[in-house]
Amino acid sequence: MRRNVPIYLVALSVVAVMGYPSKGAAMDLDATPRMTVVYNDLTSARHFSSNAQNYTTLLLEDEKGILYVGARGAIFSLNSTNIADGSHHIIDWKVSPERRAECLKKGKNNKTECYNHVRLLQRLNATHLYACGTFAFHPLCTYIDTNKFTLPTHFEEGKEKCPYDPAHGYTGLIVDGSLYTATRYEFRSLPDIRRNRQQRILKTEESPLHWLNDADFVASVLVRESMGSYLGDDDKIYYFFTERAGEESASIFDKTQVPRVARVARVCKNDIGGKKILQRKWTSFMKARLACYIPYYEILKDVYSLNNGDWRSTVFYAAFSLSAQWRSMEVSAICRYNISEVRTAFQGTYMEYQDSSRKWSQYNGEVPAPRPGACINNRARKAGYNTSQDLPNSVLDFIKLHPLMYEEVKPVDGAPLLVKKNVIYTQVAVDRVRALDGKVYDMLFLGTGNGRIHKAVVLGSKVHIIEDIQVSRVPQPVETLIISKKQRSLYIGTRSGVLQLPLSNCRRYISCFDCILARDPYCGWDGEKCRELAETPERSRMIQDVLRGNMGCLNNSSQATPVQKNRTVLRGDDVLLPCEQTSNLARAMWLVNGTEVLTEDGQGHFRMGVDGLLLTGTQLEFSGEYQCYAEENGLQALVASYVLSVLPEQLVPQLSPTMPQQSWYSPSSANGDGKFIYIAVITVLGGLCFVLSVVLLYVSCLQKRKGKYSLGVPQASSVELQTVSSNCMGKGSPEEEEEDDLGIFPDGCLQIIPGEATTLSSPSKEAPPAPPPPPPPLPAEFTNGIPTLPNMLRKMNGNSYMLLRQNEEPCTSPLYNSFTEELSKILEKRKHTQLVEKLDESSV
Repeated sequence: MRRNVPIYLVALSVVAVMGYPSKGAAMDLDATPRMTVVYNDLTSARHFSSNAQNYTTLLLEDEKGILYVGARGAIFSLNSTNIADGSHHIIDWKVSPERRAECLKKGKNNKTECYNHVRLLQRLNATHLYACGTFAFHPLCTYIDTNKFTLPTHFEEGKEKCPYDPAHGYTGLIVDGSLYTATRYEFRSLPDIRRNRQQRILKTEESPLHWLNDADFVASVLVRESMGSYLGDDDKIYYFFTERAGEESASIFDKTQVPRVARVARVCKNDIGGKKILQRKWTSFMKARLACYIPYYEILKDVYSLNNGDWRSTVFYAAFSLSAQWRSMEVSAICRYNISEVRTAFQGTYMEYQDSSRKWSQYNGEVPAPRPGACINNRARKAGYNTSQDLPNSVLDFIKLHPLMYEEVKPVDGAPLLVKKNVIYTQVAVDRVRALDGKVYDMLFLGTGNGRIHKAVVLGSKVHIIEDIQVSRVPQPVETLIISKKQRSLYIGTRSGVLQLPLSNCRRYISCFDCILARDPYCGWDGEKCRELAETPERSRMIQDVLRGNMGCLNNSSQATPVQKNRTVLRGDDVLLPCEQTSNLARAMWLVNGTEVLTEDGQGHFRMGVDGLLLTGTQLEFSGEYQCYAEENGLQALVASYVLSVLPEQLVPQLSPTMPQQSWYSPSSANGDGKFIYIAVITVLGGLCFVLSVVLLYVSCLQKRKGKYSLGVPQASSVELQTVSSNCMGKGSPEEEEEDDLGIFPDGCLQIIPGEATTLSSPSKEAPPAPPPPPPPLPAEFTNGIPTLPNMLRKMNGNSYMLLRQNEEPCTSPLYNSFTEELSKILEKRKHTQLVEKLDESSV
């Protein structure tokens, strides 16, 4: 890592020199989703899976209500309204055993590679789909009749249309009957952009310059630039990929670290290649660099295009991650590009490869006419160039040697929309929504490498992440994202299946404040609850504030008032007052009797955390009303309210023959605040305990013999009663020494310890003792705890422990059995009495 530090410094210097706003973007590294939604809370989600794996190729036909899914060894036709309704159809397209054996002979992996991974699934015409699969390193393509939806018997060779390796980057489009694909074909190391089927087959040039230098393709987009063009321009296909950098500025990096850059390339739809030069090769191939955040360290992951029906409004949203050299952290970035900026880069200066320095630099020489790399337009036709085969040799030679443009394509506003650390964005999908204010907002759905979706809204030059949704129980990359406007759903393809999620779930926002603070363009507050705008025809009374996120809720009537809870604790004990914040952006603010709680400046008894407010070592003056507010974006909402009562410390009487009986409550501790009833109850219970102690003492004194015996009816209990009779000052018989080994006290004491007892038929030394019924209940005021002392009772978190010790006098009595039976009867009457009547749910 230290060896790479100079490289990082150089990269950041390049950022500063080239004008990238690294400082501003770095401020967004900790962009936090407002709400986190776990997998178990996806109540509206629908899931589809089968015996197949790798559901990575999706084709949505929204008007027909069908979602086609290409998986490993299968193609599915699902109902896009509800993919889990069981009405799906399936085509099994598995590899034959012979083909798999042949794949294994090539040394391929039988767990991943020797299968048929469906990589292409496109609509060919009104009746058929066109599908291609890797077919165990022997690609095949076929035509599927959508009415029959069965596997045909005829297949085409797919070597020119589909990759051999399922791990290679791949993109494919069918445009006007022609297939445009980009990937690594066959076993060659060089990638390629090709056109197949109806029109003449074209490829990229295989020159030493490498038009594509170890390219990894992620997406391709058709832009209908011929529509409404006064120049008579041609439609274009744009390809997005990452490749090795060869520019002059890349030479400043360590030779052991190969920089990679993101690119955008384009070809003309009606290109038919050259006549003598560049035969069956593209004459319109050009490429330029996509700049986003940190030059030469950006790996392009996915691209999504969006427009308003006019190609001039086309924007590209691209997801990037930093390359592997940045091992210290994972960082992703989202950038937005206008089609106008892309066209400007392709109309700018060319670059030229210098053989002496083996790098690309700016070309300053003469450019032939018509412009190399441009599509055939009205001006070219007027000059007599009707097709690419009519272009002069000078133009074709220039194109062959100058495919790279000098100008880079910078993002809108020159900065990323979002930079996020500790996440890798793998997919991006965008929906355009018109909000109540009449403005149009772009909604981003960002898939991550660990099975999550970040739902975000673009607000000018920034992004607000509304939700972080866990869409996979087991972490796995999000492979594909498709948005359905008709079904208002998001379809997510992963290795294990397909998930259908609603674009919005406004019911999660239970109050006006929650609905407004979410800043979700899909949702609005109607006065009673948060609703989807698409499901509400009457919008005049609805409230929404996407731009600011804090206007509209003018009073607290729209906020549900929480139920006030009572808490009681003894002085010196600790208590936790829970306050759960549903928003990750909210700050908890506590008021005690109307005054804000501060955790600094000597307030050592208060600890404010994500779970609530912890009071340690409570004092009498801590009693009062505690209110927890959620403070977010200038708004405050009451979340929890408590009334805390701190009681004085109370002592339990010590059972000793030489000490007088102590009362549990002294008159002075009542503080004259109307607690006479509590004192009376405590006194009565204390008297009962005293009587029971006297009876036990008397029984112990009347024993005739040594040994142990059990009292009461045997039952399963958490309390075990054992009595050991012996000489008070020492051991007697060898039987007692054996009892000592079993853990029984040898000093003649009565012990109540936690445990479970088994049924005894008769008193014996070998059988375990039977438990008595529970002792009398403690008053409710003591359920928060009493200081731990050897002669006191202590309750903590609902578990109780009592230890009573009594010096045994060496006396015997012939009434041993009668007193045993009498005591058993007394305890039997109280066996159903609970030790603690009422537990305090928040006490520590």
